[in-house]
Amino acid sequence: MATAFDSYDLSGTKLANRIAMAPMTRSRAYGPGATPTDLAATYYAQRAGAGLIITEGTQPSVVGQGYTNTPGLHSADQVAAWRGVTEAVHAEGGVIFAQLMHAGRIGHPSLLPDGLIPVAPSAVRAAGQLYTGEGLLDFVVPKALTEEEILQTIDDFAAAARNAIAAGFDGVEIHGANGYLVQQFLSSNVNLRTDGWGGSIEGRIRFGVAVATAVSEAIGPERTGIRISPGNTYNDIAEEQVEELYPALVARLAPLGLAYLHVGESWDRELTLRLRAAWPSALLLNPNTHPERTGPEALALIEDGTADVITFGAAFLANPDLPARLAAGGPFNTPDLRTAFGGDHRGYTDYPALAA
Repeated sequence: MATAFDSYDLSGTKLANRIAMAPMTRSRAYGPGATPTDLAATYYAQRAGAGLIITEGTQPSVVGQGYTNTPGLHSADQVAAWRGVTEAVHAEGGVIFAQLMHAGRIGHPSLLPDGLIPVAPSAVRAAGQLYTGEGLLDFVVPKALTEEEILQTIDDFAAAARNAIAAGFDGVEIHGANGYLVQQFLSSNVNLRTDGWGGSIEGRIRFGVAVATAVSEAIGPERTGIRISPGNTYNDIAEEQVEELYPALVARLAPLGLAYLHVGESWDRELTLRLRAAWPSALLLNPNTHPERTGPEALALIEDGTADVITFGAAFLANPDLPARLAAGGPFNTPDLRTAFGGDHRGYTDYPALAA
C-alpha cells in the first residue's frame, strides 16, 4: 500500500513524496515587467520539501493577466527572474512546475497596456467585480476571440511552456480550472460559439485539448500536466452535462501521454473516480473538503488508491515544511488570509518551520 511519504515517479521526474503544493495566487510580482522577486525565490525554496511545487498562476501573454502583480512567462526578463526561483528550489532538492494561467474574461483593461481588453470565447461579461489598482471595478464585456486569435493564444501557451523550461522549471501545468480561459471554453454560459470551438461537447473541449497538445509538443508530454475543476462555478461559470463533458475531455487528453491530471474537486467523488479510472498516468487530487480546508485526513486518499498525489493549498501557505508536519502529526500554523494577496514578507515568508 502506497503512503503519502513514499517517493513517486512522475513520468520520469522523481518526487520525494506524494504531497504537492497547489497553485496559489500571491500577487507579489513586483519586479519590472511582472517578474517575481528574490522574496518569491525564498518563498518557494522554503516549501521545497513538497514532492512537487506548482507555482501561482503565471500568464502566458500580456492579455492573459487577470489580477494585479501576477507574474508572466512571456518575456526574457520574466524567464531570467523565474530562473532565480527555480535555482533556489532545486538547491533545496525540490521539484517545481509553472502553472500557465490565461485569465480570459476575468480581468480588467486597467491591468493591461495599449488599450487591450480581456478576451473570452464569447462577449459575455462575468458577474461581479475585480480588485485593481483603482479599487474594486466591475468586470467588462470581453472581446470574443476570432479564429486567428484562438490559434495565436494556443501558440502563446506553447511559447510560455518553452520559456518555463528555459527558466529551469521541471515542467508546466495548464490551468484549465476555476473559471479562467480554458474552462470558459468548456462552459455553457461563456462559450456561446456556433463554430468548431463551441456548441457541442466536442466543440467545447477542443480548445483545452489543443492547448495541451501544443504544450506537450513544445516541451514533451512527460513535462506537461493539466488542472481541471469539474462543475466548479467560481468566476460565474456554468457547465452543462458535467458528467459527460469531463469524461469526453479526459478521453481526448489521455492519448497525449501527459505527466498528470490535476483534479480540483468540487463535484461528487463518483465523477473523480470515473476520471481516475479513465486516466492512464498520475492523478493529482485537491479533494473537496468543504467547508473545511484540506487536512491530514486527505492522505488516506493515497492509501486507498483514489489519487497518486494530494495537493494542499492554504496548508502550504502557512506551513512551509508541511510534509514534515504531516509526518509528525502537527502542529499546524493557521493561515492569515488577510496577507494572502499582495504585501511584503508578512504572511509570505515569515511563517515558522518546525525547526524554528
